[in-house]
Amino acid sequence: MKNIWFFVAVLMVISCKNEAPKDYAIISGNIINVKGELTINSNDRIIKKVINVAEDGSFTDTLKIKTDTYFLYDGKNKTKVYIDAGNNVNISYDANDLENSLIFSGVGSEISNYLFSKEKKEKELAGNNTDVYKLEELAYKTKFNEIKTALEGILSASTGISKEFKVKELRNINYSYLYQISIYQQYHEHYAEKPGFKISEGFLNELGNFNYENEEDFTFSSDYEKIVTSHFYEEATKLVEKDSITEEFAFIKAVSIIPNETIKNSLLFNNAKYGITYTEELEKFYAMFMKISTNDIHKKEITESYDKLKTVAKGQPSPQFNNYENFAGGTTSLSDLKGKYVYVDVWATWCGPCKKEIPFLQKVEKQYEGKNIEFVSLSVDKLEAHDKWQNMVREEQLGGIQLFADNSWKSDFVTGYLVKAIPRFILIDPNGTIVNSNAPKPSEARLIDLFNELSI
Repeated sequence: MKNIWFFVAVLMVISCKNEAPKDYAIISGNIINVKGELTINSNDRIIKKVINVAEDGSFTDTLKIKTDTYFLYDGKNKTKVYIDAGNNVNISYDANDLENSLIFSGVGSEISNYLFSKEKKEKELAGNNTDVYKLEELAYKTKFNEIKTALEGILSASTGISKEFKVKELRNINYSYLYQISIYQQYHEHYAEKPGFKISEGFLNELGNFNYENEEDFTFSSDYEKIVTSHFYEEATKLVEKDSITEEFAFIKAVSIIPNETIKNSLLFNNAKYGITYTEELEKFYAMFMKISTNDIHKKEITESYDKLKTVAKGQPSPQFNNYENFAGGTTSLSDLKGKYVYVDVWATWCGPCKKEIPFLQKVEKQYEGKNIEFVSLSVDKLEAHDKWQNMVREEQLGGIQLFADNSWKSDFVTGYLVKAIPRFILIDPNGTIVNSNAPKPSEARLIDLFNELSI
């Protein structure tokens, strides 16, 4: 009898050992006062999954995604969640007070808890505003060294986390420090209001022997990725001056020589997602990207964008906007403006670069008052920012035709032009035909040159 039980026990052990490893994770939980759509997103936004939430705030879902840190977004709060195969993580919080109510529990929740503690400590030490960038060089470095040391302490004290993760995260903390050092000159110049500010010689010595080709760190650390990205934009700037080429093609050229395929493909794609919507040489841009990229998924998405953009090339009929709310009252459609040129500014109240163009736009509007052209400012603010839009138009005395898009970024006119970044300027002729789907900005002298060519 003993032998039989021994045989059964051996079979059970063998069965356990032969059980296929799980290729999925489960997340569940309960969110009180959730109002928006609950989604889980990858850092590069390629992965976005909607998670169904019951009326009582409970949810559960099975995820088949690669091991990484993701963002759980409820329309108001964004929370980092670490997902690994075999995890069963429970997430609970009050959407009105996430910071004091968030609880991670269950199998594999330790890293998510660490990330939350880390983020809280960073906010506590650096603050939630931009005052830290006003600090002078020594004080600035001292502050971020203090943050670095504190985060290393939290990591060291965290239990239930693998040694492999801790080793990579320790490097990540250092990259976060180095990234803050790398942006100091630009941020200090802006926030301390010191035009032309330059850092002292030797300030960036810690970045002197930086390795820009570490694939493991590139895929693990967003700050490492930012440092690498910034480096290659600097290399592109040198090529603009050296080879007399535009920035968009200089960046592609700079990245093309990277020997690591993962880093090269990622930088190419992240740039092309938006760059292809702005380029004035669509065919050349697309051809260069397709020649250099070796990632089939990236190439498929850029090809879809390319095919879409060909439909809004010069001479094509413009996508329409119909019955968009007009700040002056009633609604306005593009067809109402037929017979005149239409210069469209796609913008939003939260967009800094958009607001910088406003004084230039007002000047152009005044210059062409009474001419055969209408200036339309089309807000893609979300519905909840409707009052903010109205107040800004009123307080800033914005001119032209001020419209509110019917569905923010998903509005037909916006998606028709594949607008992915703002501000975006579009020029349409009196017959509703596209003159330029990437028209010059009001701040650019070539806008007036274009108007003159058209005898507006």
